[in-house]
Amino acid sequence: MKLVQSAVRSVGGVLALAAFVGVGVSAQEPAAQPQQQPQRQVQKLTFSGDVALWTVAIKPGKTADFERVMARVKDALSKSTDPLKQRQAAGWKVMKIEKPMPDGNIAYVHVISPVVPDADYTVMQILYDAFPEERQTLYESYRDAFAANLSMATGRVAVDLTPAAATSASTATSSTSSASLAR
Repeated sequence: MKLVQSAVRSVGGVLALAAFVGVGVSAQEPAAQPQQQPQRQVQKLTFSGDVALWTVAIKPGKTADFERVMARVKDALSKSTDPLKQRQAAGWKVMKIEKPMPDGNIAYVHVISPVVPDADYTVMQILYDAFPEERQTLYESYRDAFAANLSMATGRVAVDLTPAAATSASTATSSTSSASLAR
């Protein structure tokens, strides 16, 4: 019974990872029954709001592999001729948390600001589209490095403390006040 439970847990973990990285997993149909395969619907990872913070845990001995995969994501997005993908690259940073987590894994936070509406942030799909010949290698590197999806938070900026935002706001207010006085 323990062997069956272990196998079920392993299969469940693989299926969960496959769903997270955007890889379809399906059972094979018997060869005797030719059927038309339904189109696999690719699930997109999109964000709402102005900013997204997405935290993942990476295995401690695999941080260099994870960072190499994310460098390939940067290449895929920034070298794309698609303006949407270029905008994604311009607003996506990955921060490494300095202190390891209690379990030894290393947390990385994807800081996405501004969020590009309706853009697909699925790491593996971005890589598959840009580097189809590297598909298997990139998948294995990402899969082997990935420990857990820790959190995801999205929202709008409530208060922007940057000087440029303050200057823009005061300029807009001054312009509005000047226009009101001129009337």
